[in-house]
Amino acid sequence: MSRWAATASSTVKETPADLVETLRSAAGEVGVRASDRLAAAHDASHYLLTPEAVVRPSSTAEVAQLFAAARHTGRAVTFRSGGTSLSGQAVTDQLLVDVRRHFASIEVLDEGAKVRCGPGAVLRQVNARLLRFGRQLGPDPASEIACTIGGVVANNSSGMACGIETNTYQTLDSSVLVLASGTVVDTASPLADAHLAGDEPALHAGLAALRDQLRAEPQSVARIQQLHSLKNTMGYGLNSFLDHTEPVRILEHLVVGSEGTIAFLAEATYRTVPIKPHVATGLLIYPDLDSATASLPELVSAKLATVELMDATSLRVSQEDPKVPEVLRKVTVDEHCALLVEFREPDEQALADRLASAAPLWNRLPLTVPAQLTTDPDQRAALWRTRKGLFTAVAGNRPQGTTALLEDIAVPVERLGETCEALTELFAVHGYRDAVIFGHAKDGNIHFMVTESFSEGSTAGVERYAQFTEDMVECVLARGGTLKAEHGTGRIMAPFVRRQVGDELYAVMQQVKALADPEGILNPGVLLTEDPHAHLKHLKTSPVVEAEVDRCVECGYCEPVCPSRQLTLTPRERIVLRREIARAEQAGDSALAATLQREYQYDGVETCAVDGMCETACPVFINTGELVRRLRAEAKPRVQQGVGKTVAAGWDAATRAGAVALTVADRLPPALPRTGSQLARRVLGAEVVPRWSADLPAGGRRREIVRDESAQVVWFSSCTHTMFGASPSDGEVGAAGVSQAFRRLCAAAGLRVRTPESMPALCCGTPWKSKGLSAGYEHMRRKVYAAVWDASEAGRLPVVSDASSCTEGLRELLAGSDESGDSLEVVDAVTFAAQRILPEVRARGLLSAPRLPSVTLHPTCSSTRLGINSALMTVAEAVAQKVHVPVEWGCCAFAGDRGMLHPELTASATHAQAAEVQAVGSAAHASTNRTCEIGMTRATGMPYRHILDLLSSALEPDDAQG
Repeated sequence: MSRWAATASSTVKETPADLVETLRSAAGEVGVRASDRLAAAHDASHYLLTPEAVVRPSSTAEVAQLFAAARHTGRAVTFRSGGTSLSGQAVTDQLLVDVRRHFASIEVLDEGAKVRCGPGAVLRQVNARLLRFGRQLGPDPASEIACTIGGVVANNSSGMACGIETNTYQTLDSSVLVLASGTVVDTASPLADAHLAGDEPALHAGLAALRDQLRAEPQSVARIQQLHSLKNTMGYGLNSFLDHTEPVRILEHLVVGSEGTIAFLAEATYRTVPIKPHVATGLLIYPDLDSATASLPELVSAKLATVELMDATSLRVSQEDPKVPEVLRKVTVDEHCALLVEFREPDEQALADRLASAAPLWNRLPLTVPAQLTTDPDQRAALWRTRKGLFTAVAGNRPQGTTALLEDIAVPVERLGETCEALTELFAVHGYRDAVIFGHAKDGNIHFMVTESFSEGSTAGVERYAQFTEDMVECVLARGGTLKAEHGTGRIMAPFVRRQVGDELYAVMQQVKALADPEGILNPGVLLTEDPHAHLKHLKTSPVVEAEVDRCVECGYCEPVCPSRQLTLTPRERIVLRREIARAEQAGDSALAATLQREYQYDGVETCAVDGMCETACPVFINTGELVRRLRAEAKPRVQQGVGKTVAAGWDAATRAGAVALTVADRLPPALPRTGSQLARRVLGAEVVPRWSADLPAGGRRREIVRDESAQVVWFSSCTHTMFGASPSDGEVGAAGVSQAFRRLCAAAGLRVRTPESMPALCCGTPWKSKGLSAGYEHMRRKVYAAVWDASEAGRLPVVSDASSCTEGLRELLAGSDESGDSLEVVDAVTFAAQRILPEVRARGLLSAPRLPSVTLHPTCSSTRLGINSALMTVAEAVAQKVHVPVEWGCCAFAGDRGMLHPELTASATHAQAAEVQAVGSAAHASTNRTCEIGMTRATGMPYRHILDLLSSALEPDDAQG
């Protein structure tokens, strides 16, 4: 075994009972199960440490109490929010503090000029709140979909355009800090410095002394200024001592980039920057890396907002994305390199002037494809999607069982080309043949990734990585660069801080740490260390598990969109626990494997909505719901598979029986059906029998069969309209709800419809697929395919479904039938209404100005995955003067019957959205799916209707009735 014991062990020791008791008295929510700790052990870095406990304090007071408990028990504390950090600063084998659940507040101030956030607030959510004010945060990291304010401050993250001009250090207005002693510091107070002097005299005096010491030494001043002329997150930001005078301001800015080692950030207030709404983006493709980097001085002088570099390997991986932009798809990549460039201007004329002035530059560049900058939002989004997902896409294509290692350096722009060349030589020398280079070329800041195997029992990979790191450090420092530009020092570069900054400045950094955290309880081993091999310890291995798991790089991009994230597990955690089960089995730890399997049943399987939203956020398109469906199928005994097939065969009777049961329950005193469902759940199982509640509607009507030889469209009505009756507010269009609304709309537009002959017995198959009932799904697939093929005249007519989840399910079901299944066109009723019905009823004078003053929409997971939310907006704008989509929108997790099997899942998933909906108070509320309407009505107390109900109600009274 190597001297640095490289790889992590899967053994999980029981947390001492006295520690648990102490922590719970301090902070309430404490996770000590094996699943809690191992799920939290993983972040986006290549380090793995298992915490003794995962703590979720809910206030600054609880954080202060937690610090006291840590000192009392001799433990250290590490903070975690988004877990997107790549340098190992958010893992620990002691106390891990998760701030996502209780510190995620966002408050927009001064008409968007400022925004106050908790450390758990996701960057994209903050910017979404600022959008209507035409403002945004300065930092713009590629991980904005998942990274949080806490991580952005802790790492002084920058990103594509902000450089060092609008990063956190420059745009932080004030903050609330909890010091290791428990003292709370609010730097927004005009008396903050006096309070710090009174509450923490040694810290205040020590910072003042270091300030005076540094300012009195010209060499130190010059060195600090040189270090921070580039993006630089190595060690503490000693420029704080030069840029600020009051110790409290020095402390506040030292916290920026300190990675949780000198204080807990409880709140941050940013000065925002204006959005420049007129934008043109393009991909400049060069024959090789040298020619691309050689053009950087001219590109920088052209005042481009961004210049993002992607080398040949990056481009090849990007081409595997089915949604890759056309300009890149056409390139046969050899040694090519691309620069993603963008102009951003405040008005249309300024952008036109900028593009005109840049035209001669494009002609001078040695491009293999003529430069074309686009202002089209969809094309621009596709280009940025390629760039922002690059790390995870490249990492997702790594060989099975290997670990992705991403480095982050910056050099003077004029030396970037030679640095890239030197790095390429190092890749070859050390055998990293698939290494990639990409990053923020405008700032001389590049990222490069290698993949390595840290197999347990072998040190060859660790030794190679160690030697490569030494050579890389010398390469960068010899060119006046910094070893960490924006990802934070972490564990990965902590042993090299002294080498970069020199002994004198390193000693100052040590004094800063000693002053702020004299007992060393805050994230030890991160940012500063005396262990020269710290970066080679606790390296994460990646056991080969299963196809759905192995591509995951644990980036966490999926987490903010997961409906179970506040209740049990996120998609990343579902995946890493599968890895931990495999690791335990491989290590022969059968007890741990059994424990994890048992805990996984509820956390990982039963409370997964299988909504697929994780795939929409995942750069490598992992749908963790597919994993859970497979696990459910594997767990189903043969008798349940048989029952599922029987139900599929008698679906007409089954749906009517469900409708009758709900109607009868609706007419009984609530206590009777509630007690009956509880008893049935005890006998038959909580995963089999839904829980009845008084907010469930009565049953609906049997789906009708519509015959029309002249039909122009096949209507595939959802079986949910049979089982669940319409909302009482649907009285305007009759008790049949969206079913009658759709027919009325088609009649008004002069469109003739028919249904399959066996419509009442058909289903999109989703109930069987989501439950893992493969035999029933296959039976329904065959039945539906035959009926739809016949009704659509072998695919001549489009098939329209009136529930978005059914549209998605029907597409999947028919596409899997045979080769001819792909020729069947399945369209969601919302898209059909936007494209076919709206234009026609307007042309006929049957739809005037919007009647409703406002409507709040609930897009669904299916409407999002189908890409029909723009159509939903189009229909909504036809019926309401103001349309509101909640910033906190997410999957409601009702998921067919999941919200009745586990109502706690829907309650958790909709909590934040419900509060926003209630605060907005729209005149109407709409969605695209009956069960989602039920879930949102339950969550908000507001009646939700299908958007087509509202559109039907908006028709003039003399329209065709159908």
